[in-house]
Amino acid sequence: MASDIRFLQQLDFPAYAVELDWLMTDQNLIADGYDLQSAVIVALGSDARAPDDEELPDPDATDRRGWWGDLDAQELWGGWPVGCLLWLLQRAKITGPLAKQGSTLGRAEGWTRDAMKPFTTNKIASRIDVLAEQIDTQRIDVDVVIYRGPEPAIELRYNDLWEELGK
Repeated sequence: MASDIRFLQQLDFPAYAVELDWLMTDQNLIADGYDLQSAVIVALGSDARAPDDEELPDPDATDRRGWWGDLDAQELWGGWPVGCLLWLLQRAKITGPLAKQGSTLGRAEGWTRDAMKPFTTNKIASRIDVLAEQIDTQRIDVDVVIYRGPEPAIELRYNDLWEELGK
């Protein structure tokens, strides 16, 4: 059985951008392996379609994003929707639980859990722990730890940065 392409996640400072690329070997071949980590990177790095009742980051926008292939994924090939709603926090202030939209940490953690749920539902992972932490006034990191029964846990860290507070 062939492995999927392995993705590499790099955080380039000071640009505050996460770069996802195919990992290449020394022989300039596409590296494989680490299938689960790559699948998680795709799940969290892709934009899920925003529900109609969710406020978009740009009040003038109408694009709720998402991937057209998600529409009938379950019926057509036994798949599930891919992506995460973290993109909705793109211009959000970091707020507490009493804010109109609720806690930004809570939303980041909840949306990450939602994006990871298919991995446990489909028995790809036995358990997934998610923890969102406010690192400073403009940054939230989300830790994801994936358990696969007796196999060693896989720990990943994802960053969401709030550059423009007050917009």
